[in-house]
Amino acid sequence: MGHLEVWTGVRRDVDWGRVHPRLMEGGSSVISLRVTDLSTITLPMDDTRRPDHGALFGVASEQGGYFTARQAHRCGFSRANLSHHAASGRFVRVGRGLYRLRAYPSSPREEVFRAWLWFGKDTAVVSHESALDLLGISDVVPDQVHLTVPRTRRGRPAAPGVHVHTAKVPPERDETTLVEGVRITSPARSIADAAAAGTSPEHILAAARRALARGMVTPQQLEWVARQRGGWVARIIHQALDAAASS
Repeated sequence: MGHLEVWTGVRRDVDWGRVHPRLMEGGSSVISLRVTDLSTITLPMDDTRRPDHGALFGVASEQGGYFTARQAHRCGFSRANLSHHAASGRFVRVGRGLYRLRAYPSSPREEVFRAWLWFGKDTAVVSHESALDLLGISDVVPDQVHLTVPRTRRGRPAAPGVHVHTAKVPPERDETTLVEGVRITSPARSIADAAAAGTSPEHILAAARRALARGMVTPQQLEWVARQRGGWVARIIHQALDAAASS
């Protein structure tokens, strides 16, 4: 009967039906097995990639210094690596599966980054008053981070300070834009969403006027969202369009 030593990262072909584990040393890179035959089954091996700090910094720098555990894993960081760096102070654990580079400069938008990444950057979009604030077209200071997610994700509980809006039809790609690395709703969609959610008329009018004056939105785009929403939203948007046309 032969004795096979398998080193982590080296492929060996073993017939699992004939393998009898003798010893698995905790924390060792060697697994010792007794085998009676070799066949064509490949031993699964652990991921032995080295952590790529440069790649992780590149990801985090586009997200205000924040990153998720999944993103870190893609850069070669295991759970043990993350725990080690969190304990040493290099990473700050700010929530379940969410970290920040301690040395990265702080941002006044940190609560937005945290909420967006925590809920899932692939499905959540910053919206409503939070989007207006990021676009710089509103004087409203949101007391919560507003996110819009597909209705299928509504079962996930919101974090404190986060208002989650669900949409039967999530914003299309052309209804979103990137600001400071965060995906948010477009100016026209943000104005319409905020109006529908109850933002005061004067703030909606001011946001629409600024967006038009800065070329961030066209009258046609506002007309389109007005037709889509109808009712109160259409009336306030038409007021903004009339005011812009007469100025």
